[in-house]
Amino acid sequence: MGIIWQYLDKRGATANALRDYGRMEFIISHTDDEIKAAYQKMGGISSPQPDGMPHTHNPHAAEDRIVKGIEEIDVLKERYREAVEFMAWFGPAWEQLTEDDRYVLECFYMGGNGPAVNAVCERFQIERNSAYRRKNRALSKLSVMLYGK
Repeated sequence: MGIIWQYLDKRGATANALRDYGRMEFIISHTDDEIKAAYQKMGGISSPQPDGMPHTHNPHAAEDRIVKGIEEIDVLKERYREAVEFMAWFGPAWEQLTEDDRYVLECFYMGGNGPAVNAVCERFQIERNSAYRRKNRALSKLSVMLYGK
């Protein structure tokens, strides 16, 4: 498997992981509420929805709703498991970066305030070229921590 790592676009994969970080945090913090909502949708009787269209009687509507709810909960639990696995892999490397490196990467890849390069230039009082070099160095550091050399 060692030869495979030579052909992996580690910088691109690291940038994608940075973009996914916020989504994974959101999944971890909101999955419990989404599972509770799915359980609530499964129980109870749904009221008729008058939309003017004729409806047919489905004797298995309750069972269908329960099956759909179980499938939705399975998807939510799998998504949560993947998010936890991602955070266990990404979190330690992210925490090893300096605060300045994290700030630069957050600005460029995690949707910081305004144009990223301007925010970095303003915070560190540097030129645009220096801001891009700082971004590249921080991305390389994180890439090495995540994937190795």
